[in-house]
Amino acid sequence: MIELGELRKEIDEIDREIVELFEKRMKICGEVAEFKIETGKKVFDKEREKSKIKTLTELAHSDFNRHGVEELFQQIMAMSRKLQYQLLAKNGVIGRLPFIAVKDVDREKVRVVFQGVEGAYSEAAMRQYFSENITSFHVEKWRDAMESIQEGAADYAVLPIENSSAGIVADVYDLLMEYDNYIVGEQVIRCEHALLGVEGTKLDEIKTVYSHPQALSQCSKFLDEHREWQQVPLANTAVAVKKVVEEQDKTQVAIGSLFAAECFHAAVLKEHIYYNEANSTRFIIVSNQRVFREDAKKISICFELPHTSGSLYNMLSHFIYNNLNMSRIESRPIPGKNWEYRFFVDFEGNLADSGVKNALRGIREEANYFKILGNY
Repeated sequence: MIELGELRKEIDEIDREIVELFEKRMKICGEVAEFKIETGKKVFDKEREKSKIKTLTELAHSDFNRHGVEELFQQIMAMSRKLQYQLLAKNGVIGRLPFIAVKDVDREKVRVVFQGVEGAYSEAAMRQYFSENITSFHVEKWRDAMESIQEGAADYAVLPIENSSAGIVADVYDLLMEYDNYIVGEQVIRCEHALLGVEGTKLDEIKTVYSHPQALSQCSKFLDEHREWQQVPLANTAVAVKKVVEEQDKTQVAIGSLFAAECFHAAVLKEHIYYNEANSTRFIIVSNQRVFREDAKKISICFELPHTSGSLYNMLSHFIYNNLNMSRIESRPIPGKNWEYRFFVDFEGNLADSGVKNALRGIREEANYFKILGNY
């Protein structure tokens, strides 16, 4: 019987040979990159790689090994492409990204649109991000806000993109793909829900509570203590506050923000009625200009992939190879294509960084569709 130690020695020797051959292959890949630099030839040749892998898998002698060879050479070829992207970047053949660096986003003497009504959390986000010296207006739908900046009626739009409890705002992700608009900033607002109503209202007088369904859910522990109250969902927390103030009925209350209470002069009957102290909503500041702050630290992108095994892994490997920290990934169905998805990724970095440029070039060349949503 062959001893385990002898088998391991054989594996060690084979592994050394594999490393030597790998380094030899990568050296030649560097020479290929030099040729592509001189000729302007693209790094990624999909049909060439597909044909090459087919030829190599046919050399294997079992189904298991054929799958293994396919996966092995997919990774080797991916590493070869990354080396070539890196060499192209060192030689200045990386292409200019269509974004302009600026010191800061204009925060005064600009026109800003937000979705909802006065007193909404989106207006609170706008007030925190911009100075008081702005012109603002509100629209009914997120699409209306996107069209306002697309058409030039507003310079910026403030839109919710994510809630720490409820998750992403999927429709806004889709609108970022539909319109030629870009994220230039973000503002996080804590959702500190309070019970608001008419001055002098007592809790035992209340019969009905109005609010957005998410706000009602986020205050469920408090509302469980008052099960006799009828819960009525409305389109917006600010709408609920406005309704209660206008009708001046002490049997009606609303759940909303302290900002809404200030806007509509509602009485604060009880603060901190939410159960999740960390509940916050992240708003994005959107413009039709391709600009980014020089000190921007977060990049959002979107890409669509071939519907093949390993395609998402290959795409995400560009972040790993360039030491970029990915902070979020979301997927959305591609309209008109059953069971195919586009991916939204947030990662740390600045569009001026060489590692970011390398990663984005690789993703752009290998994806079916690619868009930089913003650096902020």
